[in-house]
Amino acid sequence: MTAPIFKRILLKLSGEALAAGQGFGVEATRIHEIAAEVAEVRALGVQIAIVVGGGNFFRGVAEQARDMDRVSADHMGMLATVINALALQDALEKQNVFTRVQSAIEMNQVAEPFIRRRAIRHLEKNRVVIFAGGTGNPYFSTDTAASLRAMEIKADAILKATKVDGIYDADPMVVKDAKKISEISYMDVLKQGLKVMDSTAISLCKDNNLPIIIFNLNQRGNIRRVVTGEKIGSLVSA
Repeated sequence: MTAPIFKRILLKLSGEALAAGQGFGVEATRIHEIAAEVAEVRALGVQIAIVVGGGNFFRGVAEQARDMDRVSADHMGMLATVINALALQDALEKQNVFTRVQSAIEMNQVAEPFIRRRAIRHLEKNRVVIFAGGTGNPYFSTDTAASLRAMEIKADAILKATKVDGIYDADPMVVKDAKKISEISYMDVLKQGLKVMDSTAISLCKDNNLPIIIFNLNQRGNIRRVVTGEKIGSLVSA
């Protein structure tokens, strides 16, 4: 088997990925499939941290939060990520993968508080660490949380798992002849307003020269392919 090219990665999962097309909640079969893929990559000796979104339950900027105060709505979105993190932890532990959930919002009965040095120690002990609660602050997305946590734990790259196989110059779900972009710079992503991650997250990665790889999660084995250096998806770098 090909050796991994990364020692430590941060995997960004959307809440919708756990819902597997059903729109709401966690789809049991899908979450176990994702957990099996993560376990497979961990077996290669790669240290894995995960940031998971909460859009399958509640999203602070979505239509469902239209008449709400933005701060309250964002706090609800952060709590949704904790539900997903606990579900993912359970699925990973059923794969015999030791897992810790660290939340940016303290809730000691269900998760550890986010402590950077403790997170790094867990990774060194080959545990998977799931970061929940976003950054702990309203007005910041889980994309920004992923960039921030990746920097804090000194990850080699962010792997952003999506439902499309990379970055396109237009929405491939809407525009049928949209062109795929295999490699692009941070500045071009910002200038062209491409919906890769939000601009705060891209700027953070740019300032710290942290590569982002966008790939399709729905194809089995893609996490391992990215980690072992196969040219799939799209790369955002300097």
